[in-house]
Amino acid sequence: MGFADLKSPTGLQVLNDYLEDKSYIKGYVPSQTDVAVFEAVPGPLPADLCHALHWYNHIKSYEKEKASLPGVKKALGKYGPADWSYTDSKDDDDIELSGSDEEEESEEAKRKPKKPALVSKSTILLDVKPWDDEADMEKLEGVRSIQADGLVRGSSKLVPVGYRIKKLQIQCVVEDDKVGTDMLEEQITAFEDYVQSMDVAAFNKI
Repeated sequence: MGFADLKSPTGLQVLNDYLEDKSYIKGYVPSQTDVAVFEAVPGPLPADLCHALHWYNHIKSYEKEKASLPGVKKALGKYGPADWSYTDSKDDDDIELSGSDEEEESEEAKRKPKKPALVSKSTILLDVKPWDDEADMEKLEGVRSIQADGLVRGSSKLVPVGYRIKKLQIQCVVEDDKVGTDMLEEQITAFEDYVQSMDVAAFNKI
């Protein structure tokens, strides 16, 4: 069904519940999906919708960059929970005229696999700086070849920092128990011929 009218209290509550365990509407990095939903929300949100409010303020920080975010905007109904009226239908399921304990256990077994195990994750924005303006930026981007269990690389771009000097900005998602910023810094600065330093520009829990 996707999101309903996000200008109504009911629609905003659905959005808040949907974002309870998510940082973005879809995926692990901001995209046109977030922009489409953001533009459908009627301005600042009340404090009691804490999950939606956190997401709203985060996407608002991309105001100047939203046109360059990945993805393609779709109709609002294409995003969000598959069935936002699930709570109501769940109440109806409690009324059974017939059935057995075995059938109930079977239905419960079917539902359990649909609940993914909670894994603590974070989104990290890294600034990788070269030595000088003569650095080979293609070789600097070689740091994107780093692989690790629990690391998912997102988008990257070159950002001017001074006269003829650019830094490489990389967005990634990590599983907190497997990948830390110290580990990333150690592996990235190992490209010592091209990398002067690595800084964490942003760090957000998912």
